[in-house]
Amino acid sequence: MHYREATPDDVAAIALLHAESWKLHYRGAYRDDFLDGDVEQDRRTVWQERFAPLPENQFVVLAEDAGCLVGFACAYGREDEKWGTLLDNLHVVPDGHGRGTGAGLMTRVGAWCRANYSDCGLYLWVLEQNDKARVFYARMGGRDCGGAQFVPPGGGQIDSRRYAWASLDDIPPVRD
Repeated sequence: MHYREATPDDVAAIALLHAESWKLHYRGAYRDDFLDGDVEQDRRTVWQERFAPLPENQFVVLAEDAGCLVGFACAYGREDEKWGTLLDNLHVVPDGHGRGTGAGLMTRVGAWCRANYSDCGLYLWVLEQNDKARVFYARMGGRDCGGAQFVPPGGGQIDSRRYAWASLDDIPPVRD
């Protein structure tokens, strides 16, 4: 597995993986007509905006296997005064689940946070129905800090849980 920072040249691959992950894991939370529509174009537009230009506090890391994208994570440093850095995305191809890909991405986000935003914590929002992801984040040291409802892309309403790391020391370090 190879990890590297994303560049604007990676937008199409990130958008495709993001869309496929949503179609697979967000069904039942996001509206079917949205997921069955051109969600890839929606994600491509979002990622083009995120890289034009890349905000100073944004970090996007990719996981590649044999030159193919198998996962990515995106974080925004010190995004919230109380909770700290927002881990906005972490997605892995289905074949990458259980192989350490997500953990590798998570540890790299943790390392970036320690290097750049060591004075604040890390948090994310995860779909309440996404039990596998919730177990993963708990295993990575996150704690469930309550829920909220959001309006997702495409409309509707979803229930989410906030997972947080008050101390960046609770995120495992990178081990290569």
